[in-house]
Amino acid sequence: MRSGFLAGLGAGVVIAAAGAFALSPLKAEGASGSDTFRQLDLFGNVFERVRSDYVEPVDDGQLIESAINGMLAGLDPHSSYLNSKNYRDMQVQTKGEFGGLGIEVTMEDGVVKVVTPIDDTPAARAGVRAGDIITQLDGESIQGLSLNEAVDRMRGPVNTQITLTIARQNVKEPVNVKLTRDVIRIHSVKSRAEGNIGYIRITTFNEQTQDGIEKAMADLQKKIGKPLVGFVLDLRNNPGGLLEQAVHVSDDFLDSGEIVSTRGRRPEDIERYNARRGDIAGGKPVIVLINGGSASASEIVAGALQDHRRATVLGTRSFGKGSVQTIIPLGGGLEGAIRLTTARYYTPSGRSIQAKGIDPDIEVRLPEKTDDKDKNAGIGLRSEADLKGHLKAEGEEYKAIQAGPIQEGAADIQLTYALNLLRGVETAGKTVQN
Repeated sequence: MRSGFLAGLGAGVVIAAAGAFALSPLKAEGASGSDTFRQLDLFGNVFERVRSDYVEPVDDGQLIESAINGMLAGLDPHSSYLNSKNYRDMQVQTKGEFGGLGIEVTMEDGVVKVVTPIDDTPAARAGVRAGDIITQLDGESIQGLSLNEAVDRMRGPVNTQITLTIARQNVKEPVNVKLTRDVIRIHSVKSRAEGNIGYIRITTFNEQTQDGIEKAMADLQKKIGKPLVGFVLDLRNNPGGLLEQAVHVSDDFLDSGEIVSTRGRRPEDIERYNARRGDIAGGKPVIVLINGGSASASEIVAGALQDHRRATVLGTRSFGKGSVQTIIPLGGGLEGAIRLTTARYYTPSGRSIQAKGIDPDIEVRLPEKTDDKDKNAGIGLRSEADLKGHLKAEGEEYKAIQAGPIQEGAADIQLTYALNLLRGVETAGKTVQN
């Protein structure tokens, strides 16, 4: 199996073998060679006119980058150009580890606020608290910075130091905290016991996911013991990630059969991924939770387990991103890459979910009335079918049900329904809306 594949909504891409990417005037399908060269001449003429006559001096590199961006963006919503910084950020996101401090932060009312320190990281060990407001980095105010700019400054090489100035509730004077950056691993898997049921949530599919889910399964089986009746795999608002990790997670619950196939422009581009023997759930029932924020790699897992009748899929229709992107590093001394849509993926039964999504076996909708800021929780969009320029669905096109917030505790009616189902509590009908 080829390694390095990704399938996600934002960073969801396929990493091809590293190598040079050369632009050459190859003959386009459906066009003569002379037409192609004439169009390239047109581009060159426009480029020179902008350089010479635009009202202000322009950077040649910026012009070329904008042209590449426009060319790729005109193909579909997921093809794009990645400059060197965006390329590095994408690699950090999919690798799941980086040099940093270990704090989750958000921008609230124009200030950077700590959501939570991550366990066993420099921030947690130094006593950084949830709710702290970060006002300065190494003595410089961060007022006016975007959240991404502030995060970039906090990240850095391992073993380098940084001082955070923090405003803390009920503390009059600012608090200075000196931290040494360390390797921070993004834990994409969270788990807990819900009585005699194991609950596992996957927030993204990065390089840590397979190890995370296998550890979570083992810990839950040990903690719950023989009374364990089944597992809930929560993929709600999971935008995707590495394709190979989606394959591994599906494989963990399957003994045999196809997991997913990808099909490109040419017949020889078909690739199939098959399961190997071994079910880490030991045959126990599994319920997969999805919603309109479950995209790409999440849909691969839900579709594979659904087609093999290994799991019951519960919730609302998924996002419907059934395309695969390839990250192609640029050669010629350039540090960026292009993200190019190169294939569609298909579930084991041959379904393409592009612009359709996965329909749950049991539909459980959230309440219709939600706060405006929660209406687009997760990925911030209704469905793949709503994206301008999306790849068309094969056959009839569907609209996905809008992503919604994951309700916590007793208010999470989808999780409650899943737990009751595993415990054998009788429910009326297969569509529920509270």
